[in-house]
Amino acid sequence: VVTRDDVEESLKANWQYVKDKEQLLKDLHSQIEETGQRLSAKQGERDYWLEYKNVGSIKQANKIMNLEKDIKEVKDDLHRTTEYYRNALKAVKEENDRLVERHMKLSKEQAPENALRYLDKNGRREIEENEWLKEEVKIYQKEVSDLEASIQLLEEENISLVTKLIDSRLQNLKA
Repeated sequence: VVTRDDVEESLKANWQYVKDKEQLLKDLHSQIEETGQRLSAKQGERDYWLEYKNVGSIKQANKIMNLEKDIKEVKDDLHRTTEYYRNALKAVKEENDRLVERHMKLSKEQAPENALRYLDKNGRREIEENEWLKEEVKIYQKEVSDLEASIQLLEEENISLVTKLIDSRLQNLKA
């Protein structure tokens, strides 16, 4: 014999079972939907990386090659520019050295004239006398060398005459 309470209890249990199954079904639907969203996101990410692999990585590789090429060109330009400025600096230094040397030479040439301007009369007279003495020494040196040359010629002529005299006396003695 089944009583009403048993039936109600059985109905409640069935109803609770159906309700639990519906809740489980809802949970499964939400898990399926959530999994579908995650799958969709992962497929989008996979599609992105596949596109990157097929297209983007090639673009990136080309970009890297172009950047490396640009770096090489910049290094070459830097090297050429450095070499140009090194040569220009060397030329400027040489020009400056040449100009300084010329200026020093002119300064040395003008130094005596500038010094003469600032000397007193006695100093000027001593310098003029010194210059005159230098000229006199040159004249005397020339006269001395001329005299030495004349003496050498006279000595040679004298030796020649003595030799002739000795030769003629020897011939007189022999005869």
